[in-house]
Amino acid sequence: MQIANEDQAEYWSNSPSGAKWLTYEDQLDHMMAPVIDLILKHADLNKGMRVLDIGCGTGVSSLAAARQVGADGHILGADISQPFLDRAAQRAKESGLGNVDFQRADAQVIQFPEAGRDAAISRFGVMFFDDSIAAFKNIARALAPNGQMTFAAWGPLADNPWFRIPHIAATNRLGHPPKVDRYAPGPLAFHDLDHVTGMMAEAGLKDVRAHAIPIRLNFLDTIEKTATLCTRVGPAARVISHFDGSKEDVSVIQQAVSEEFRPMLTDETGLPAVINLYQARRAS
Repeated sequence: MQIANEDQAEYWSNSPSGAKWLTYEDQLDHMMAPVIDLILKHADLNKGMRVLDIGCGTGVSSLAAARQVGADGHILGADISQPFLDRAAQRAKESGLGNVDFQRADAQVIQFPEAGRDAAISRFGVMFFDDSIAAFKNIARALAPNGQMTFAAWGPLADNPWFRIPHIAATNRLGHPPKVDRYAPGPLAFHDLDHVTGMMAEAGLKDVRAHAIPIRLNFLDTIEKTATLCTRVGPAARVISHFDGSKEDVSVIQQAVSEEFRPMLTDETGLPAVINLYQARRAS
């Protein structure tokens, strides 16, 4: 298989950090379920459609889309991590869904069958390409003329306590790791609406549009469990790993996150977030 994003392939397939997304799959799926709801609300998936799911991970978005398009439709989940795909295939088998398949693919370069899909979706799977313009072009090639892509990405750091609060708690305790380019491949690379829509337009897509949409992520059973998850994956985990944080460091960071999250639970509506929803169509 052709790979252009080798660092990402290594990270998601073989690193301990990438493996955590398997370990905490159920908790992450529960927290992020509103994001899939948001995608499916806007993607206009109908019965019988053939859909490409970019960066499908362990398959929760693919399975949700498979239920929406029905038995006459089909979902192809693509991801760069074979361990994720193995788990996704297992979940599909357990669910009894026969209209979904999975393929290891670097969606920036792999040659999907041209015009073979009616739509493309992604939950947090498009922010990691080394060349986003090339990736958009390649994904569009897989769509039928006028086929629509609908992608969810994280909005700015300041609007997403899931990232901001654990990051502040970890850096207050351990210090700041080296800065990286704010547009470098990573979870927050698509925070700037104008930057991303500009790349989509340059890729030749039409009807390009983007909206920053406030939603609420689901808390886990307790604030403490939610805070613990936020220190095991995400920016706090990267800071802790960089500085080789001790168990005491982790405990202090988790406590600080819990204290910041607690007031947000008072209305029982979830953790505030801003999701950037990007949509465009393949030119005819």
